[in-house]
Amino acid sequence: MPAANTLDETHDPALRSWVDSANLPEADFPVQNLPFGRFIRAYPEGAASAPALGVAIGDHILDLSAAAPLMGGARLLNTAWSQLAAGDLKGYMQSAPAIRRAVRVALSRALRVGSELADNLRPHLVPMAQAAMVMPCAIGDYTDFYTGIHHARAVGQLFRPDQPLLPNYKWVPIGYHGRSSSIVVSDTPVVRPNGQKPVSDGIPVLGPSQRLDYELELGAFVAQGNPQGQPVTMAQAEQHLFGVCLLNDWSARDLQAWEYQPLGPFLAKNFATSISPWIVTMEALAPFRRPFVRDPGDPSPLPYLHSQSNSDAGAIAVDLTVSLQTEAMRSDGLAPAELSQSEYPSSAYWTLAQLVAHHTVGGCNLQSGDLFGTGTLSGPSAQQAGSLLELSQGGRVPFTLPNGEQRSFLQDGDSVVMQGRCRASGFVSISLGQVRGTVQAAPAGV
Repeated sequence: MPAANTLDETHDPALRSWVDSANLPEADFPVQNLPFGRFIRAYPEGAASAPALGVAIGDHILDLSAAAPLMGGARLLNTAWSQLAAGDLKGYMQSAPAIRRAVRVALSRALRVGSELADNLRPHLVPMAQAAMVMPCAIGDYTDFYTGIHHARAVGQLFRPDQPLLPNYKWVPIGYHGRSSSIVVSDTPVVRPNGQKPVSDGIPVLGPSQRLDYELELGAFVAQGNPQGQPVTMAQAEQHLFGVCLLNDWSARDLQAWEYQPLGPFLAKNFATSISPWIVTMEALAPFRRPFVRDPGDPSPLPYLHSQSNSDAGAIAVDLTVSLQTEAMRSDGLAPAELSQSEYPSSAYWTLAQLVAHHTVGGCNLQSGDLFGTGTLSGPSAQQAGSLLELSQGGRVPFTLPNGEQRSFLQDGDSVVMQGRCRASGFVSISLGQVRGTVQAAPAGV
């Protein structure tokens, strides 16, 4: 069985699409990408269609509800095309890896220059400007990990300068169960949470968080699940991954500081997690796989977290940026100001495959459509911070934006924009799109 990082004809940098916008330099969605998303189409009279699955190509969406039945091909793909036409992404995620690869090849051929299907598919292209993106699928369970070692060390330095990293960090992937019901798609407003906060006399008060923050992460969707009680080995882990998105795990730092002992964050995290609307498949990421390496002095992973294939190509090269646009900047027509840049391979201490293996080693049964968060992906320098907690050094050092405004934490009206792009020499770069969220005031009268 070919590995998820196997190159094939769909990665050929010479490929061009008959959708012209897909061929522009640094296009987000060239024919080499082909991510899946779910959208609602707005009709001229103002009515909206039912949600449908689509594939991003240039600045358009190929509507699979109409296009999938036209694809034809091998009989073994009939079920997959039927699931995609019906908008059943979770059902499609359960397909065997060979089926998912075959569907990708078919979509690539159909959208390339010279495709015999071009004239039949053209009427089923929807301009992105005329579509509203919705959640790509219903997410059953959400687990947020803590793989960002530079973030863990920076935060630990703020609160435990004598021991920034706890003894277990380099041995076990740390994670906690998040709240799937409050995961929202990009451009959904984020309401500032209320919660308990300590005051000077040690008696807590209820009120809006004053230290609202973002966390720059990747999200990974589970493909095939596993039976309860049957762990997924490292040799199997890659086939249980469907694809990745961008993820902003909003955090209320003041609420978290009060509530997290002894069990961890609760209200500080459960109010909202934002994801980008497009799932970039593991197959599309094949050209951007990198060796998984650690510092020579670090311990080797326990055997259940090690495989040669993971060492050879377990990491994924993704360049990440975070930008901020305040309400005043928006009013003045100013673009979001970039706050930081980082990149995935050097930020994460554990690979996605290792997260699957660890999550299931005790017998937990993953299900198609489950979501993992990587944890905050900060680099080693201050300019690579993936959160305001790091950028402002715990709120002690405000930073100044290009229009003169200052921030330590987020204010109402602030919009956070996260973007990701994969690049590799000799290949066409592909984008993860963006995840954007704007902070709204907390409910009054609580």
